[in-house]
Amino acid sequence: MYINPMNAAIECNNLTKTYPGKPPVEAVKGISLQIRRGECFGILGPNGAGKTTTLELMEGLLIPTSGSVKVLGKTWQKDGGWLREKTGISLQETKLSEELTVLETIRLFASFYEDSAHPQDIISQVSLESKSSSLIGKLSGGQKQRVALACALVGKPELLFLDEPTTGLDPQSRRQVWEMIQKFQAGGGTILITTHYMDEAEKLCGELAIVDQGKIIAQGSPGHLIKEFGGQTRIEVDFLEPGPDPDWILPHAEISQLCEVGPNRFLLQTSSLIDSLPKVLAAATSAGQSIQTIRTHQPTLEDVFVGLTGRHLRDEVAGP
Repeated sequence: MYINPMNAAIECNNLTKTYPGKPPVEAVKGISLQIRRGECFGILGPNGAGKTTTLELMEGLLIPTSGSVKVLGKTWQKDGGWLREKTGISLQETKLSEELTVLETIRLFASFYEDSAHPQDIISQVSLESKSSSLIGKLSGGQKQRVALACALVGKPELLFLDEPTTGLDPQSRRQVWEMIQKFQAGGGTILITTHYMDEAEKLCGELAIVDQGKIIAQGSPGHLIKEFGGQTRIEVDFLEPGPDPDWILPHAEISQLCEVGPNRFLLQTSSLIDSLPKVLAAATSAGQSIQTIRTHQPTLEDVFVGLTGRHLRDEVAGP
């Protein structure tokens, strides 16, 4: 997808990063992409895929082995000072002084910028007013994550880099972080986020790049990726009693594949759940078959990942 450079927040061209060793480790292998201004763009992939390295190259924290990066039309080599004023970064793990209060921490980060937001306004933005005078060391994990996000926002950035911002958070804290990200984007900001979570990627990102082994293996909107790579909808039907040969249903339902997975269980694949499900029910009635349970599964981003890489994201997160 081509984006006019005037509308691009980030442009990468054939980006690589190789670490010396025997043999050398190629963490990033020729990544090229454009990220539109005002977009929330997600990089999705398992541990070790190269997500964080790619992000750190874009943040100016690492120097690429080859290739180029432009951020807001500038380069870190020539315009690093200007870019630091225009970008906010929340790392995968942010270490803050546990002996400072929330307000003192935000004031400290605000002092790094020529034009910063008022610390109390940012504390309100991340819903930590009641914790303003609390020590960082006394906060919960979710509250600390919101402080880290506040530190990234206090410089009034145009572009926000978020490296797995909700890992380890409880569902309520995750949704609070989502709301802050959506509010930032609604105000015209651009976000680049890495994540392990399928629901997070679908909720926040208009465009995704799936990265594995240092390469982009698929890119597009969540809907496009699901349609292109997610496979077909599945319908699983359990009957009260063993039925006849499963071929009895073929003339009645528009399906692409049917298999018998048990004496009274059928698994069907279809391109249209809305068309096929009523026909399955009608065919069962016509054949005198009593349905005990019926389950459906529509393709998801997780199906896309499994189909492309043969690995399951939650297995990668959990580890051995």
